Amino acid sequence: MPFATHRGQRIHYTVDGAGPLVILQHGVLLDGESWRHCGIVDVLAQDFRVVCVDSLGHGQSDKPSDPALYAQAQRAGDIVAVIDDLGCERAHVIGHSMGGWLAVGVAKYQPRRLSSLVVAGWNLVSGLPPGAKGPITFDGFMKFARATAPQLTAWVTAENEAGVRACFDALYQLDGAEQAVLGLACPVMLWNGRDDPAHDPMQVFAEKHGLRYLSTGGDHLGMLFRHGREGGRELRAFLHQGS
Repeated sequence: MPFATHRGQRIHYTVDGAGPLVILQHGVLLDGESWRHCGIVDVLAQDFRVVCVDSLGHGQSDKPSDPALYAQAQRAGDIVAVIDDLGCERAHVIGHSMGGWLAVGVAKYQPRRLSSLVVAGWNLVSGLPPGAKGPITFDGFMKFARATAPQLTAWVTAENEAGVRACFDALYQLDGAEQAVLGLACPVMLWNGRDDPAHDPMQVFAEKHGLRYLSTGGDHLGMLFRHGREGGRELRAFLHQGS
């Protein structure tokens, strides 16, 4: 069972397939296995070495309670530690939701380690969509998630909730994201489901700056779990162009 270690924290990952390295980074409350469940691993592993990373605070990775360990720069370093552990110089990095925020972090702090970048299900300019009463809080998010998707929250206990809270709160760190993504020398694609709040603003952003944009069916989670294979085929074609 492979783990990379960075700043004293163990980061779990899995490997499928062979070829150029692709890192898949999941969102809040999910884990690396979510990419397998939605079919994207099967599609990409036909041509690529596909690595699914459990974010700090999730899956089989360590779950410290100290919020300082969840800053974007440090967690971008977690992804780079996995690349290093595999003996590679660069990787294609694909992130969804919180994973998109983490992928942007690699663009900000470790841009030379990217072969290409895909930011999915994430508004890299304004971040989390606001709630009816203003910015979404972690407590409000968890209340909604427990009511609508209890299968995703069952693993969150009193012992590990502090780490999940720190993951969520860190998502409001948005400074420098736009400049980092637009300054990359590697290929960039943005991907959103048509019913995701990030879809329209990120489509406008992509068109304005000449970035490739992928629009598929589904909402924030549906783009993966209902339209993952559709998205996976488009991702595979994009990755071939950048390999």
